[in-house]
Amino acid sequence: MLGEWVMPVRRVFYFLSPFANENDLKSPEALIIRQIRLPRILSAFLTGGILSASGIILQGLLSNPMAEPYTLGIASGAAFGASIGILSGVYFVVPSALFGALGALFIVKLISSSGSREKIILAGIITNAFLSSGVTFIKAIAGEKLYAVVLWLMGSFAGADFNDVYRVLTGAFLIFIPGIIYAPYIDVMSLGDERGLILGINESRVRNILLFTASAGVALSVSSFGIIGFVGLIVPHVLRIIIGARHRQLILMSFLFGGTLLLFSDGIAQTAREIPAGVITALTGAPIFCWLLVKNRS
Repeated sequence: MLGEWVMPVRRVFYFLSPFANENDLKSPEALIIRQIRLPRILSAFLTGGILSASGIILQGLLSNPMAEPYTLGIASGAAFGASIGILSGVYFVVPSALFGALGALFIVKLISSSGSREKIILAGIITNAFLSSGVTFIKAIAGEKLYAVVLWLMGSFAGADFNDVYRVLTGAFLIFIPGIIYAPYIDVMSLGDERGLILGINESRVRNILLFTASAGVALSVSSFGIIGFVGLIVPHVLRIIIGARHRQLILMSFLFGGTLLLFSDGIAQTAREIPAGVITALTGAPIFCWLLVKNRS
């Protein structure tokens, strides 16, 4: 309904319904709703779901409340690859981001060769710092493409189309389906090291599968819309307080709650002269996370 062109809710539902007249669907109103606003809304919701669900999964796998795609270096790897792709050409952004995320995961696994949870987190922090420096270097040599790189890194859904929707929908399936299947294993593994081994769970195999699918899913969202922080960190913390630690419910609710949160953040960004959604989530997420830390400490 909202935007530069405000439309009544009945017109919105009419243009989205299968009963809309063919001539009406050629009007500027219909094009704005169906070709501009609808893919943007779907993209924001799916991206928020991807980031939140991946945060829940990673925190459970590693028994660490600070684990998320950014602290593990996965998102930075995707950002580094996508930045190279922007310099190379628009068709290279998605594959470059995917290879960057998987490359970051490979580096993390290589550094933490023993596979212990503590080493994985530390390796992720190191990898994140290294790849963030790489992104800074890309910006330094970007030349006339600097604006495109910087704007993309801020995280924005402006210009989203249905190709982006299909891409992030694929990422959502990559994260959501394995997460739901292996949720009971995550419940056990989140209790501590070797708890799963006692019950016959191949912890290394489960961890590798979920790390791979989470990396691929996050890479698809980052390659489309850039860096959007704090969603994968804040939503898991809030939901664990509200609904407990059962990961099947947590993954489902985090996907819905994270998608809704990012959808509203993008709505605010859109009405505030197209401020990137990543700026909104950072400005609101950082104070909330600080409050949660202080509350838990007390």
